Amino acid sequence: MLRRSFLGGISAASASPFLPARPALAQAEHQRTLRFVPQADVTVLDPLTTSAYVTRNHALLVFDQLYGIDGDLKPQPQMVEGHTVEDDGRRWTFRLRDGLKFHDGEPVRGRDCVASIRRWAPRDNLGQLLMARTDAIEATDDRSFTIRLNRPYRLMLETLSKLGPPALLILPERLAVLDPKQQLPEVVGSGPFRFNARERIVGARVVYDRNPDYRPRESGEVSGVAGPKRVHFDRVVWTTMPDPSTAAAALKNNEVDWWENPINDLLPTLQSDRRILTPLSGRLGTMGTGVMNHLHPPFDKPAVRRVLLEALSQEDFMTAINGTDPDLIRTGVGLFAPGTAMASEVGLDALTRPRDIERSRQDLIAAGYKGERVVLLAAGDSPRLAAMGDVMNDLLKRLGMDVQHAVSDWGTMVTRRANKAAPDQGGWNIFCTDWSDFDMMNPVVEQVLRCGGVQTGFFGWPDLPRIEALRGAWLEAPDEDGRKAIARDLQTLAMQEVPYLPLGQYLSRTAYRDDLQDVVKNLSVFWNVRRAS
Repeated sequence: MLRRSFLGGISAASASPFLPARPALAQAEHQRTLRFVPQADVTVLDPLTTSAYVTRNHALLVFDQLYGIDGDLKPQPQMVEGHTVEDDGRRWTFRLRDGLKFHDGEPVRGRDCVASIRRWAPRDNLGQLLMARTDAIEATDDRSFTIRLNRPYRLMLETLSKLGPPALLILPERLAVLDPKQQLPEVVGSGPFRFNARERIVGARVVYDRNPDYRPRESGEVSGVAGPKRVHFDRVVWTTMPDPSTAAAALKNNEVDWWENPINDLLPTLQSDRRILTPLSGRLGTMGTGVMNHLHPPFDKPAVRRVLLEALSQEDFMTAINGTDPDLIRTGVGLFAPGTAMASEVGLDALTRPRDIERSRQDLIAAGYKGERVVLLAAGDSPRLAAMGDVMNDLLKRLGMDVQHAVSDWGTMVTRRANKAAPDQGGWNIFCTDWSDFDMMNPVVEQVLRCGGVQTGFFGWPDLPRIEALRGAWLEAPDEDGRKAIARDLQTLAMQEVPYLPLGQYLSRTAYRDDLQDVVKNLSVFWNVRRAS
């Protein structure tokens, strides 16, 4: 039976004249429950063991953060009441808000924060940078902890507010000390909702109950994931739909309240219904990237990488993903997310000048391409990644390359991209992926800009010392003007050495019924939102 028919059957049954009590019960349940269609099922519950954004969104309901990123991308105190900085920036002491409590009833203590930071840090680039500068992290009492540094670290608050996967979230010490390579045996946080394990149906349904012990911040503006997290629903129910058409029908029929990521083809249908709103998800979007393997020909040669950079059209990639609506695609995009502090147009001539494929074919041969087979990985089960893969496949073939378009599911592609072997021995040459703008804001959070070779480089393992040196200089810059200058130099250098291919930016719309109000912009979070009476 189709889910659409099933949901329709539920609606019909609840309206049955033979069951007079049910409409009132259904109405009360409707008022207390927020019904949400996520981008995908939450297959992994531990936010440290996956980079999936749907798991991060799940974790933001259940766990809380020391600091939250506001709508202006600035860190604001969340679990922390305040902090002090002493010893010329080498001693930071943090004090927790009073009354914080985990879902198991235990208070949140300084040692829980210490253990959570230690569990998270080795798995995150910012965390690794922090630990490299840290002599000790220790709880000073139940409500305080201290980080003692061997040299100042100017990104302390940005690190403790890390939101892109893996986000820094606070767990009970008893869970945080477990092997971080293993998933958590239970989901216990201190956030505004509790994970309802009994009602979870893998592949179909995830349920969260309001945490009655949660104490929101008493002051501040609700912005991004910062400010008071006031909950107005007793339950949030995530329902995974079998296909987009079913999700659209459920939203139009008032069987769900909110669809996180409606596909563009169905937006006109939704927008024709005056009871449905389809705003942009926020001012930040998603950036596409082409990741090349620097270990093997032909992309071990900088000149070959530059030819591909100069031949690509960001508009082709973004249109394939998101259509022609000018409000939903941006081109002329460099290393950093448009609208963020480090973004600039410096050095982007190679991306913005007119294309000449015939000239690029000749340049490719002159750059050293010798007809090698190019293995292009693609995730066929992700429409947007598949679309980028199709455009890349077409581009490489038009340039005269011998392409093997290896389409698989996302899981298989993720496994294969870790293989450093030659392409004809199970390795690969190139793949496309995308990143939330939260992960593309500066040189140290941007994973595809890690160019430390096989030791610390991102997949593709670029070994580009000059880029690594600029990333290090950016981290040590004394102020934002200095960081902006280094970011411009870095972008100019990247257009020459080409660690990866910037493919543009796309924005998304979300869709919800008009009786929801005060929906927080930029992310799918479930505090502040309420149902109009």
